[in-house]
Amino acid sequence: MNEIINAIPEYVITLVVSTAIVYAFKYLESLIHAKTLHAKTAQSKELWSFIEQVADTAVNSLVSKNLTGDAKFAQATTIVQEVLAKRGFTNVDVKSIESAVQAAYEKSDLTGNNTSDPVKVAIRTAPNRANDLTKEDD
Repeated sequence: MNEIINAIPEYVITLVVSTAIVYAFKYLESLIHAKTLHAKTAQSKELWSFIEQVADTAVNSLVSKNLTGDAKFAQATTIVQEVLAKRGFTNVDVKSIESAVQAAYEKSDLTGNNTSDPVKVAIRTAPNRANDLTKEDD
């Protein structure tokens, strides 16, 4: 009987430690998952920023070329695809690249797109307004 009574604290300690280890692993699993999602989001944001920069450069480099608008669009899209492929980004959707090229065209001051269309004006000035808003919050 003394052996059983002496073994009870050992079993309780083993149970408590085992339970703590299980909960610690569950917590670490969720923490690692959250960190992974954050890293993927940050990586996607950086990739999209890079695509926008390349698209802006491609559109601005084709402004003075004597080509039709469709040909400039196709060439700018090809330029962006080639740059991304050289950098190892081969899993970018063509529609995303085309959207970035179109957005670059809409934002560019060099394309002669200075109409009074409020949508185009909003697209062109959106990044500047975002920077202004962050400055006001300081």
